[in-house]
Amino acid sequence: MTNTQLRTEDFDYHLPEELIAQEPTVPRDACKLLVMKRSEGKSNALEHRHFRDIGDYLNPGDLLVVNETRVLPARLQGRRADTGGAIEVLLLKELDDKSNLWECLAKPGKRVKEGTTIMFGEDSFSSTAPLLAGKVVLVGDGGIRHINFTAADDDFHAAIHQLGTLPLPPYIKDYAGDQDMYQTVYAGTEEHSAAAPTAGLHFTPELLDQLQSKGVNITRVRLDVGLDTFRPVSEDDPSQHHIHTEYFHVPQQAADAINSTRAAGNRVVAVGTTVVRALESAAQLSQSTVLSEQGAPTSLYILPGFDFQVVDALITNFHVPKSTLVMMISAFTGREEILTAYSEAVQERYRFLSFGDAMLIL
Repeated sequence: MTNTQLRTEDFDYHLPEELIAQEPTVPRDACKLLVMKRSEGKSNALEHRHFRDIGDYLNPGDLLVVNETRVLPARLQGRRADTGGAIEVLLLKELDDKSNLWECLAKPGKRVKEGTTIMFGEDSFSSTAPLLAGKVVLVGDGGIRHINFTAADDDFHAAIHQLGTLPLPPYIKDYAGDQDMYQTVYAGTEEHSAAAPTAGLHFTPELLDQLQSKGVNITRVRLDVGLDTFRPVSEDDPSQHHIHTEYFHVPQQAADAINSTRAAGNRVVAVGTTVVRALESAAQLSQSTVLSEQGAPTSLYILPGFDFQVVDALITNFHVPKSTLVMMISAFTGREEILTAYSEAVQERYRFLSFGDAMLIL
């Protein structure tokens, strides 16, 4: 199937609502793992294991590349300063760190017009100053707003940590468990993401130690995950979809580790579609499979027919039907093969989406 023949409906599948995971598996590495071996073709290519068994499929000298981004507690509950009406604001992207200007999603968007002031942390009509205030300076489509924030004591991040909660996807209802379960165990200190790089949620410190003891190497990159990464494609022709832009950084240390791994004939294993996007973007900017340090916004859109330059194997979760992520993994291993694997995962009652089970594509 060529790109000119692609239709969004070609990436659809039936996902029973009861298979959408509402809470994480505890411990993290006890979740199911569906293993696909691409070299074996369509027949007898799938194995059913648990994530803790992943070391059985990784060899000494292989390189795990993880996304160390940390999720910002970006969901804020506030009130309009003039009417007291409730407004929810979701921080999406920092536009200017000096003025605390952010691209946000506001709900209900119709109430949030240019010039609206939103108070967070105190009653709008109280004489006590709020911990955080935001003024809308630009109105965009679909609830998008640019908001300039002012924080008590000029400490924006302290206010966010006091007031904000992690922005779990809308298909996860009423989760009241440990918020840290929506962070990877190797997340760095800088908080830039509006969603977790979910393929990495299954790793425990003990499992990472076991893999390193076996001779599997680990390196870190960063891609700041935006909410649009999970958005289904609405256009009939997926090539007409406006792909989101996310910032990535592949440091020189990671580039060197990848180059030496490939030179030795070992595999680069991407932990998640965000890592795929970062590495393949870096390859395009480097204009070579020999990577150099790269950091830039990327709007790389991976559809079937894409020529992968860096990634040899992929750890990923099960994704939303008709999403760009289903399209990406179809590019990696074949659309029919992925849909067959997803059908079997449904039959075997795997758990889907962010808190769900995992897949290893070799």
